[in-house]
Amino acid sequence: MGESGSYLGKLLDLPVSTNMKTDPPTVSIISTVSRVVDIMIRENVGAVVALENGTPVGIITEKDLLERVIKPQRDLGQTLVRDVMSSPLISIDAGDSIGRALDLMRESGIRRLAVVEDGDLVGITTERRLLEVAHGRYLMEGMGAAKAAVFDDSSKLKVAFVSTYPPRECGIATYTQDLVDSISNLQVLKPPVIIAINDRGGHYDYPREVRFQIDRERVESYVKAAEFINTSDVDVVNLQHEYGLFGGVWGKHIIALLDQLEKPVVTTLHTVLQEPVLDARRVMEEILQYSRHAVVMARVGLVILEQNYWTLADKVRYIPHGCPNVPYIGSGLLKPSLGLDGRVVLSTFGLISKGKGIEYAIEALPSIIKKEPRTLYLVIGETHPEVRKQEGESYRRQLMDLVESLEIEENVRFVNRFLPKNELLRYLQATDVYIIPYPNKEQISSGTMLYALSTGKAIVTTPFLHAEEVISEDCAMGCEFRTPSSITESVMNMLRNDNIHKGYEERAYSYSRSMIWPNVAMKYVNLFYETLGL
Repeated sequence: MGESGSYLGKLLDLPVSTNMKTDPPTVSIISTVSRVVDIMIRENVGAVVALENGTPVGIITEKDLLERVIKPQRDLGQTLVRDVMSSPLISIDAGDSIGRALDLMRESGIRRLAVVEDGDLVGITTERRLLEVAHGRYLMEGMGAAKAAVFDDSSKLKVAFVSTYPPRECGIATYTQDLVDSISNLQVLKPPVIIAINDRGGHYDYPREVRFQIDRERVESYVKAAEFINTSDVDVVNLQHEYGLFGGVWGKHIIALLDQLEKPVVTTLHTVLQEPVLDARRVMEEILQYSRHAVVMARVGLVILEQNYWTLADKVRYIPHGCPNVPYIGSGLLKPSLGLDGRVVLSTFGLISKGKGIEYAIEALPSIIKKEPRTLYLVIGETHPEVRKQEGESYRRQLMDLVESLEIEENVRFVNRFLPKNELLRYLQATDVYIIPYPNKEQISSGTMLYALSTGKAIVTTPFLHAEEVISEDCAMGCEFRTPSSITESVMNMLRNDNIHKGYEERAYSYSRSMIWPNVAMKYVNLFYETLGL
């Protein structure tokens, strides 16, 4: 494939081991399919290798699940891997070329290939992985150090991420970890450096990639973080920005870091206010001034930054939020394992705070229950840690009191925990209608909406900025702000008509495919190289 002397030819001659996922997830052939789904969610993969007595003998993919389990409505907890896997397992030697791997996949009509060394399984690769990485590197031909990066790991870029980070419980911390993990899986950059932001009095047992911690309230801590980055081998800094993450009025302390930083900055904006107060505008304008590029997660953000903040169009990039790559599974298959069998499940998830509008969804329930008595509304997630410090559990108690006053205790369940990702996704997969009742229009990104889209949920949402784009693509049904009767009407439109409900599920899942984390990670990698002029 390709001329042997060409740059692309050299790429295709690279061993397949340079572009594979090492230590691929495996499962015994006598494990249940439910176990496979858990692994796919936890590892963010679309396939699991099946072993018999430690030897790889087959593979079970999302397509296998769809065609052999979901469509025939087989029980996930009873069906065994050996009954639905694809076999025999087609493999390639780790030393064989990328070109040979692509040819083998096309000849065999498959999209995933096991990689072996001396007969042992050492990795798994996909057609998309090989093509994306090869194409991205091919585009760098003639671009100095970036071209050398194909053959020399020491020439790869190193990125520092300034953000909150797990185990701190924060939506942006989770986002950053997902982004970092997805970029790392591409194996085209050096291991990342995390500059973690601690809340007031917060101390966390961070993983080893966290190399520096910022004390949110101390300006000098931001300056020292800049000094740490400047003296390191970091090439590019990615700042995850949300006003409330940083100390000072409207998070102004972050400017102290940016002012001292000598490395180029790519800023990911989690909030872009259309009509900011003066202090918020000043902070945002300074951040944009110090940033080589700014990333928005909804296309409307491009317009807002250009029109309201006078930002040059070539400075801003749209990269979607990112969502997990999970199999599309009908809600009925997951309900029994969660104790939801026989219920019509509505749900909302996220860190709980007053700005989520959950009270409007609860007030919509009595009218829904009259028409569909099996309704159960799940409010999934604990109170936001910062809210809990200031207000305790007052908002949750208000919601619980509202449920009691409406006499719908049997139809509402509070799941008051910060759920692991695999458990959260199982609840979403068991959901019939996902509700996003945000009361304000300003929100420009919503990770919860992306999770609902990625699991193929029929979504009812208020038209906040990010949701407007999804509604316009007919991938979610809109309802009015702060209007319980509108939520009722939209939910019942979904539940009354199976064709409408199914259509929204299918369009949501399809819409999310371009936004799965591997695709988003590659967009960031390309932007980091572009930021350095490579």
